[in-house]
Amino acid sequence: MLPLKMWRAICYAVAVAAMLGPASATENGGSVYPVGVETVLTGLQPRPGQTVLYEYTVFYMANEFDDSKGKSAFPEFKLRVFANAVKVTHNWGVHFLGGTVESQIGIPFVYEQLRLQSGKFSEFGLTNMNLIPVSVTYQKENLHWYYEADMFSSGAGYSASHVVNIGQHNLAIAPVAGLTYLPRQGKAEISSRFAYIFNGYDKDTHYHSGNEFMWEYNVACEISKKVAAGFNGYFYRQTTNDYLQGAVFQDGFRGRDLAIGPQLRVPLGKHGGFAVKYYRDTLVENKPRGNAFWFQMSLPIGRPAP
Repeated sequence: MLPLKMWRAICYAVAVAAMLGPASATENGGSVYPVGVETVLTGLQPRPGQTVLYEYTVFYMANEFDDSKGKSAFPEFKLRVFANAVKVTHNWGVHFLGGTVESQIGIPFVYEQLRLQSGKFSEFGLTNMNLIPVSVTYQKENLHWYYEADMFSSGAGYSASHVVNIGQHNLAIAPVAGLTYLPRQGKAEISSRFAYIFNGYDKDTHYHSGNEFMWEYNVACEISKKVAAGFNGYFYRQTTNDYLQGAVFQDGFRGRDLAIGPQLRVPLGKHGGFAVKYYRDTLVENKPRGNAFWFQMSLPIGRPAP
């Protein structure tokens, strides 16, 4: 078993999640999913026969890592992350369980820099990829929703000896449900996305990260014909303990975070758009306390089926 002091040092290295987001708890303080990414019209999926390209960019900065009591755990901690990801979603137009079937793939790249008392460390690379073979999407008047099963690959270029790693070195799956309600003839928006991640076992470090619950949300209203404004964020809670070589790690090392901040959304053509958003971490346990700045864009490719 690795010495406790070594594992405390490893926990400094807060690797961001798959596709780009800031970290949660679990091994190395990271998660396979970038919680906070899916807050913009999440229930609106491509129409039958349509393909949509999504682009995500985030800059995350944190100067504090909090312990299980919400207090700073280390005397010196500075984390800077710049990440970019693309996601492609295609609706096959196949009817199933009253909805239509689509598939998705997300490919993320991350640069991470970490400053500690012992020095500065940085890494760049491909993190946990997100594959969704089957998603079933629905629409009824102003309500849009979907169900899916997400699959996450292990992070590329992982080394247990590195202070900083890009991504998590385990497989994971997650049942997911998302919805968007557009009242007032579409001039207002209420969106939510719920996910529960089951993490696999890291064979290199003998570490098993706990399961994770995530609720991402957005409430917005049009302030002009071109701009919708509101607030967005997420609630994150690790629901089961972390284990190292079969023993509970540091009282479970369960993460928690409530993030909230403003969001602006602007249409781009008939069916595309982009959004800028910000959120700040609050109620933090066993993870960094920081700020995230996002830019997101969607662009349809081709025309939907008639």
